Amino acid sequence: MSSVGIRIEAANHPTARDRIVLVLTEIRPGLGRDAEDPRAIAGEVARMVSKLTRRSVTTGIGAAMAAPFVGRSALAAQPIVLGLPYCQTAAAGVADHQDFLNGTTLAMEEINAAGGILGRPLKLFTTDMNVLSPESSKQALAACVDAKVDAISFAFTLVPLPAMDATVKYKCPYINGNAQRAGTSAVKEQPDKYSHIFQFCPSEVNYGWSYALWLEDQEQGGVWKPKNRKVHIIQEQIGYCQTISRAAQEAIKRRGKFEVARITDIQYPVQDWAPVIREMKEVDAAAIMVDHWVAAEYAAFCKQFVASPVRDSLVYLQYGPSQPEFLELAGSAANGFVWGTTMGIYGDERGLAYRQKYKKRFPGIAGLAYTGIAYDQTYYLKKAWEAVGDPRKFREVCDWIRANPQRGVCGYVDMGNPYQEALHFPDNGGDELQARKLESGVAQLYVQIQGGEHKIVYPGPVSETKLISAPWWS
Repeated sequence: MSSVGIRIEAANHPTARDRIVLVLTEIRPGLGRDAEDPRAIAGEVARMVSKLTRRSVTTGIGAAMAAPFVGRSALAAQPIVLGLPYCQTAAAGVADHQDFLNGTTLAMEEINAAGGILGRPLKLFTTDMNVLSPESSKQALAACVDAKVDAISFAFTLVPLPAMDATVKYKCPYINGNAQRAGTSAVKEQPDKYSHIFQFCPSEVNYGWSYALWLEDQEQGGVWKPKNRKVHIIQEQIGYCQTISRAAQEAIKRRGKFEVARITDIQYPVQDWAPVIREMKEVDAAAIMVDHWVAAEYAAFCKQFVASPVRDSLVYLQYGPSQPEFLELAGSAANGFVWGTTMGIYGDERGLAYRQKYKKRFPGIAGLAYTGIAYDQTYYLKKAWEAVGDPRKFREVCDWIRANPQRGVCGYVDMGNPYQEALHFPDNGGDELQARKLESGVAQLYVQIQGGEHKIVYPGPVSETKLISAPWWS
């Protein structure tokens, strides 16, 4: 076995040594092209050891030798490697990706402290990625493939297809926190090519489809009394924002309770929000959706808006305020605004406990989205690896993920559908990937900034409080 660089520390007993040699002799022929790969051999040994009963281990060794035999095998200590591309230097996405790295790190530390996975430690392989660049996204995923990682878990890229394509020959499990139907539609259309790719979050179309549903719910609750039936949508030009805008327009028209009064185009980077706010005042809509994505620019908008607001309008800011720097930059000007995420840490007992644990490990403002998504994705892979018994059996691990949903701190994830995308709650009538019960899907969260803190106000089963009057309301 010296040719593959593996050293065995057997218990000091001839029967124990013989048993290990027998295991290695039996498994190598069945590994095929991986017969010289230490990680593949280690995975198979760990799987076999994990299946040994106490009785079978102790036969011929003695009860006192059982624990040393299992615990001292250097093969079982070969790390399981999780590839994690994350945005470190680009103009956008850094905060979300740092949240994701933190959440993954917390999960990894817990897992390793508890003995690892199949007796092996979990290790991260990280590489930089520009989420706005197709070439950078492709290179980052290709670096994971070159490193022969056991799986890939990351936050998102705004250009998913090039990243996906970089992994199609390798086909290790690939779980991402994207919220883009462009990626999951490709999985549905080419299931063989993309069988290994899973989207942990419901797609961005749900932001648009759920917006009208949320407006109706807030009106029915009596806290918000719309001054008219008009909705004003301010839309950025990237495909992600355009998809959300189209879905919102479709849902508002279909439901018939409100009407789209105007659509205003903006272009990143927005240097000055004054012209946009003047147009908002001209339209004077009861509901305003700012369909953008950059936290720093949202903070600048809030400051300009509260200085000269559109009175009595309910203002929704698409996702961006979830990023930690938003509250730091906006300060008290953030109070009253609402934002949403298709996936985030619930306000239930389990979710609140995780938030406290996360803040203890990573002090400061904690994001509600990718801090929890990363944690849940890591534990999902852990369960899959342990169930299959060998992280290198990529197809079997992917099959297990398809067949076994998980309830984590961010909800119930079921990706056993043609899109391999988590189901969305509540049912907004947009497509077939909707859950009628909270226990069957991931709740889209609507969050209002209240007293400088993020508070979930919808949907009811996972909310922390109710919508309150914004400072610019009468």
